[in-house]
Amino acid sequence: MPPRAAKNPVDPRQLRVLAFEDLHVGMRETLMKTVMDSDVVGFARLSGDDNPIHLCETYAAGSRFGERIAHGLYTASLISAVLGTRLPGPGAVYRSQTLAFHAPVRIGDVVTITVEVVELVAQGRKVRLACEAAVDGRVVLDGEAIVSVPARAALAASA
Repeated sequence: MPPRAAKNPVDPRQLRVLAFEDLHVGMRETLMKTVMDSDVVGFARLSGDDNPIHLCETYAAGSRFGERIAHGLYTASLISAVLGTRLPGPGAVYRSQTLAFHAPVRIGDVVTITVEVVELVAQGRKVRLACEAAVDGRVVLDGEAIVSVPARAALAASA
């Protein structure tokens, strides 16, 4: 018997659903998240990345960072949270993502994720977005995402 899906923690009636036709260059969304110890431990369990730089105070103290740091892909996953729930939002499907890591994110840091529409490609309803993560105004990660977004007619048909 397959595992049962968890109860949906998101009420879809509370989400803003944007069709490709609703988007324009310059649209931007931001998410702020405080990185908690439980986030880092949970991400390690989920991903299988048990690198001690993320999980062991003693090991991390002897590293160039001097303390535990969050997984880079944990920080990058916050971009996915924005793309899937805010801009473009529900129905958006990842096509690609580039990432460049510039600085570590530490437990307790407040990460600000910003995504901005930089190009709309009508063929295939593709959207290119600039993505950035910053801590205290310093860019710690940046890159670009390309997602496909449903047309308004497709969204109306699924409602």
